[in-house]
Formats: sequence, structure tokens, C-alpha cells
Amino acid sequence: MGQCWARLCGQGNEEHTSGSGELGGGNVHLVTTIEDWDEKISESNKDDKIVIVNFSASWCNHSRKAAPIYRQLADKHTSFMFITVDIDELGEFSSSWDIKATPTFFFLKDGRQLDDSLVGDEEKELQKKLKAVAAEHKD
Repeated sequence: MGQCWARLCGQGNEEHTSGSGELGGGNVHLVTTIEDWDEKISESNKDDKIVIVNFSASWCNHSRKAAPIYRQLADKHTSFMFITVDIDELGEFSSSWDIKATPTFFFLKDGRQLDDSLVGDEEKELQKKLKAVAAEHKD
């Protein structure tokens, strides 16, 4: 499973080829501030939605490869909230989640992590994890 190591491990701006805009779109909410994060988590709690968080970087080929897959899942599974956190915009926040590589996916309910994280851009693994979390947390 592919992954880019966070800039903490040596990946720098010299490899930054595009903006974080390609990480969001469709039903994927791109979070670049703590206020955005708080708003989306509050909204998901109010709507009783499971949140899938994708910690990504626009300079990471694996994050860019995962982005359209993530958007397709978001369009298909509208009962979830899909959030992408740009680790360059929210470095300290991302570090608090112990992000070591991108993309890293977390599943949250009521602002708390439900399951282990998933690291890498493997589409089948992400789909499998999403289905398992959905089945486990059906009302």
C-alpha cells in the first residue's frame, strides 16, 4: 500500500506541485482551519453522521491518487461526512493525530475515533473499511 511520508520525515515544499484544492470537491469538505474542523465535527454530531477523515497533502502522489476515489465514495455514501485535512495547512493539528504518512484515514462518531486508522491509497481497503464501519454502526 503506497504512502507519502509527512514533511516531518523530509518531504519538503520543493515537491509541492499543486494546491490543496484538488483534495476536496463534491461531497468532500476540505478543512484548512481549526474553525472549519470544529464546524464540520459539530455538524456531523448534530446530524448523527459518521465522519471519514482523510489526512492528505497536495504534494503527495498517493494523496492525489486517493482524492478522486475518496470523492466517488463521498458521492455514493451521503449518509457519511467526508472531510479532507490538508496537513500543510494544519500541521500542528495533524501532528496531534500522529499522522506519519499520507493519506491516512480515520473514522469518527461523535468526534471520537471508531476504529484503527488506514494508511495508503488502496481503494479496496478503504471501501472494505467503510462498509465494515457502516455495518457496525447502523442504527
